[in-house]
Amino acid sequence: METRSRKRPARRTRIAGRNRSRARLAARNGNGSRRRRARLGKRLELSKPALASVGRTNGDRERRTPEMDRSDPQFRAALKDFTAATRLFRKESYAKAQGLFEKVVSSPAHELAERARVHLALCQQRRARSAPAPKNPEEYYNVGVAELNARHLELAIEHLSKADKTAPNREHVKYALAAAHALQGNTDIAIEHLKVAIALRSGNRFLARSDEDFQPVASDPRFKRLVSSGDGLNSGSAS
Repeated sequence: METRSRKRPARRTRIAGRNRSRARLAARNGNGSRRRRARLGKRLELSKPALASVGRTNGDRERRTPEMDRSDPQFRAALKDFTAATRLFRKESYAKAQGLFEKVVSSPAHELAERARVHLALCQQRRARSAPAPKNPEEYYNVGVAELNARHLELAIEHLSKADKTAPNREHVKYALAAAHALQGNTDIAIEHLKVAIALRSGNRFLARSDEDFQPVASDPRFKRLVSSGDGLNSGSAS
């Protein structure tokens, strides 16, 4: 029986076939890579505005609230006030704490100012909720002095005036009114109240002499005469 042998393709033909297969595979892969790169490019293009927006937002925030050097004297002063205010807040001395928090809020120490603003709102809420309305001269006086210490001068004068109206000629009320008006720049009114306070109690002369609240009127000749020993007031007043 005659055996027929299968003819194998020539070597050149086999190599050419393999090369064509590799070329087709490379073309498919290349097209796929190009498509993937195109999709990635589109995503990047779409994300550029968002990234730019984030960059602008962060940059604006940094420009608005630059960090303050912790060694700066203004930062140290604000930190001291903030620490004292939080201590008063824990003791529920909300009026005094509120005054210090307001001072920190207006300081250039932005980080502390933001924290102080939160505490300030809490002080205002708790004072509004917990403080009953004054009902007698002593309560008006106590509220007025608290507002005076917090440097809320208009409120201080309002409450102290009500105390003075309902119970006239009380030396401690007159003295507090004099201090509040002195701080507010009402020199004439401050001098008149202080004159009455000293007439009712001569010891108020010495208190006013060293009281920082009267610094705004300290250079006034009338004040100097009042706090000196020979001011001509009745020396027999109760002390």
